[in-house]
Amino acid sequence: MHRALSSLSRFAVIVPLALLAPLTAPAQAAAVEEAQASFSIAKARTLPLGSKVTVRGSVSTPSGAFESSFGDKGFGLQDATAGIYVSFATNVNTAPNDVARVTGILQDHSGLLVVVPSAADDVKIHHGGPATRPERIATADVGESTEARIVRVAGTITEGPIDDAPYGFKFKVNDGSGNVVVFVNVQTGIAMSSLHLGQSVRITGFSSQYADHYEIDPRSPDDIVARP
Repeated sequence: MHRALSSLSRFAVIVPLALLAPLTAPAQAAAVEEAQASFSIAKARTLPLGSKVTVRGSVSTPSGAFESSFGDKGFGLQDATAGIYVSFATNVNTAPNDVARVTGILQDHSGLLVVVPSAADDVKIHHGGPATRPERIATADVGESTEARIVRVAGTITEGPIDDAPYGFKFKVNDGSGNVVVFVNVQTGIAMSSLHLGQSVRITGFSSQYADHYEIDPRSPDDIVARP
């Protein structure tokens, strides 16, 4: 903001400041109320289903990347404490490295904890935020403790790939600690033709849950690195 003052402007400056004073207090109060209403994602995950929460963090998956199996155009969200999936029917065109603030209701989606906004105004997106770094873990460690976070495993394809149309493809990877299911949604554009049984792969993706099993959902072709 640029201000130009002259010898005649002293009173003009005093009047706007006086007028602005009543407006500043409510704005500050709103900011405080907003901060108090926000939860860390880890805290939000401890609350009962049906709770209304406001969470903020880095977008960890492109919106709509898992539409074929999730049935929505939502996205992953992660902060320093945990991750969660934002289930939303509208594509808000967000991608990793964005920052989002989301208000919604906690629900269960086939075993996966999600937050469901009720309107577009409940999702605020800001572009150009910090990247979500994948956490390197063992294949057997993909589970409730890693749910909704971005993880990375390396191992051998022990089963599949299997065509699970119209939802996508799935295969299993094992690093010696146990199998983990990798589910590839149609919208990710990941080609399966180069993958085969016994192949060594490195998988990065969203730690997810469907019904009674846990899985990793890659987000894009870059999330699967395979040796020929």
